[in-house]
Amino acid sequence: MIKSIIKTIKLATFLILIALLAAGCSKEAQTGTEELIMGLDDTFAPMGFRDEKGDIVGFDVDLANEVAKRIGVTIKFQPIDWSMKETELNARNIDLIWNGYTITPERQEKVAFTKPYLENSQVIVILAGSDINTKADLAGKNVAVQAESSALDAINSEPEVAATFGSLVEFSTNNEAFIDLDSGRTDALVVDEVNARYYMKQIGEEKYKVLEEDFGDEEYGIGLRKEDTELLKKINDAMDAMKKDGTYDKIYAKWFSEN
Repeated sequence: MIKSIIKTIKLATFLILIALLAAGCSKEAQTGTEELIMGLDDTFAPMGFRDEKGDIVGFDVDLANEVAKRIGVTIKFQPIDWSMKETELNARNIDLIWNGYTITPERQEKVAFTKPYLENSQVIVILAGSDINTKADLAGKNVAVQAESSALDAINSEPEVAATFGSLVEFSTNNEAFIDLDSGRTDALVVDEVNARYYMKQIGEEKYKVLEEDFGDEEYGIGLRKEDTELLKKINDAMDAMKKDGTYDKIYAKWFSEN
């Protein structure tokens, strides 16, 4: 009987210690002294991608570094499979989804979003010599898109158009989709305008044409776990301050001034 009581006391003590440690970790997370892991697709220029040295750079990377400095945390950039982004977040493998992450009703059911910080649209890119001029001309054509992307969501939001495609070909990255378009294996690419404009500028804008019609406008936000309410507020406050003091505009000009 006494041994049983001692075991119970030991177990209770152990559980209390675990709870205290968890509380300590929670307090550390709320006070902003920890490392935050930002999940990104490291091929999505100019938001977050690798430069010629292999370093991760980009508009979102610069914003994240500045926000981290202002809220007193360190930040680690973690390339992820973009199709698994929400799973990675809710499994706590990453703390932020921040890489041209479009705010959609479906995603809002899974994550908490910051205030929007950049506007975008889903454009249709074709090769310069193509006879495609409208959405209607996509009938019977092979259309490329990144898997699990907002571009795919935008296409699916117009099922009457998507139903006319010869095929809808999904790629892991937009870079792969562009390469397939360049080769002529696909006829058109639906992609974020910010990515398309940057890619075309690097390769040669004369090789491509962007249709006047598109698959709609959207806004980018930063995705967090729904329970991370204090961190959400800190990031929103930091971004607001950056816009007010001109830091946001300086970072924006660095990446988009010529677009």
